[in-house]
Amino acid sequence: MENNDYQTSLKVFEQCYKAFSGGDDTSLEFKFERLFSFGDKEELNEVLTWYNEQCAKCNMKIDLIPLKECKEWSFDESTGSYVHSSGEFFRVDGLRVSNTSSREVTGGWDQPILTQVGYDGGILGLLRQRINGVPHYLVEAKIEPGNYNLVQISTTVQATFSNLKRAHKGNSTPYSEYFLETAKMEAKVLFDRWMSEDGGRLYNKRNRSMIVEVNENFDLDIQSDRYRWVTLYQLIQLVATQDAIVAPHIRGILSGI
Repeated sequence: MENNDYQTSLKVFEQCYKAFSGGDDTSLEFKFERLFSFGDKEELNEVLTWYNEQCAKCNMKIDLIPLKECKEWSFDESTGSYVHSSGEFFRVDGLRVSNTSSREVTGGWDQPILTQVGYDGGILGLLRQRINGVPHYLVEAKIEPGNYNLVQISTTVQATFSNLKRAHKGNSTPYSEYFLETAKMEAKVLFDRWMSEDGGRLYNKRNRSMIVEVNENFDLDIQSDRYRWVTLYQLIQLVATQDAIVAPHIRGILSGI
C-alpha cells in the first residue's frame, strides 16, 4: 500500500472510531495497523522464510549439566540461595507457601523460584519507523538457551538491566540507546508500561515494555540479518497462525496496545 493510500484510509478510520469511542491518535493508529497488511500478501511468507533461515543458521549447542558445574554460579551459605558471582542477574531462592485454600494444594508447598536482582527485570522494547509512510517494527530472531526451537521472533531490545550494565562483561545491547536515551536519540516514546512476569516461577518480577519511534527520514543502521522490519499486522498474523515462534515479550506489548 502506498503512503497516500495508508494515510487516507487511516483518516477515515480515525473519524469513524472517534465518533463512537474517542481515543488519542496513537492508540487509534495502533488499532488501525492491526486490520490490514498494507502490502503484498506474500510478505508474511517472506518473514517466515527469514525466520526459518535464522533457525537454520543457529549453531548454539545446549547441554544439560549439574547445577554445581555452572561456572560463576554457587550456593551462598549465608542466604541459602544459588547466586551469580557478580551479584547481578537472578538468584534461585526457596519459598514456603501457606494459607493456600484457594489453590489445588490446600496444605501449602515448598518450591524454588527465580528472583531477579532488584525485581525490575529489564527493557523489552520495539523500535518503530515508518517505511513509505507505513509503520514498521524492528524485530530480532533472538537466540536464547531455553527458547522453544532456540530462536524466537522477539523485540528489538530484550535485555535485563544487568545485561544493559554489561555485568556479563560481554557486548553492549544493540539499539538499547533508543530506549535508555530517547531524547538524545531524538526518538519519541509511544508506549511505556511496567508489565508483570509469571509469578509461578519468577518472584515479584516485572519488565519495562516500550515502543519508541524514530523519524521516517532517520538513517537507522540494521546491524545484522537477525533483525528485520515487520508490520503490526504481520506480528498479529504470526501469533494467530504459527506455533511458538513469537516471543512472549512481543505478545505482552501487543496486549497493551
